[in-house]
Amino acid sequence: MKIHWIGKNNSLLLHYLAEIRDREIQKDRMRFRRNIERIGEILSYELSQKLAFRNIKVRTPLGEKETAMLSDKIVICSVLRAGLPLHLGVLNYFDSADNAFISAFRKKNPDTQSLEIQLEYLASPDLKDKVLLLVDPMLATGMSLVSVFKTLQQNGNPKEIHILVTIASEQGIRNLEEQLPAGTNLWVADIDPVLNEKAYIVPGLGDAGDLAFGPRL
Repeated sequence: MKIHWIGKNNSLLLHYLAEIRDREIQKDRMRFRRNIERIGEILSYELSQKLAFRNIKVRTPLGEKETAMLSDKIVICSVLRAGLPLHLGVLNYFDSADNAFISAFRKKNPDTQSLEIQLEYLASPDLKDKVLLLVDPMLATGMSLVSVFKTLQQNGNPKEIHILVTIASEQGIRNLEEQLPAGTNLWVADIDPVLNEKAYIVPGLGDAGDLAFGPRL
């Protein structure tokens, strides 16, 4: 897996990352969602430089210009519900993309007390020969994204896989490297070192879904 750590160098991305992490600023849900969306836009721009383009000629009012347009067919898939603001940011840039949505959440097995991934909903177009963009704001253990990808394979095998996340843990990255195809690309705004006993990223930012949409019942 190739890792693209965009926040490793100074850019405006760090400003948005600082705001979504700040426990006072993140109380403003609209600002939190918009900042996640902005991060999705920045990651999308960086990713776009690795996609396929075709040469075209555009006729302007004053002449003709040789340029290029995106030729890859894109499918954006987000993990509900936390992935929605990031999904919107990616869709702002890949505005003609097809879209997929999947529900995934962590649930404790009462017998083993271990965390398991529960999938309850999937809506996806055909993925064969498409470029799949999997978006999820937090890559903690990596279990959710691995389960999501395996489930999506029933809709065909994409020609490329790009994962876009806001904050990833080092453990989550290792798990993706072990379980996803070797050619997968990970586009990450920032990387944090550890997970706590509840499998939350530390220092992280808290629960992205709750911060964006309010606590779950």
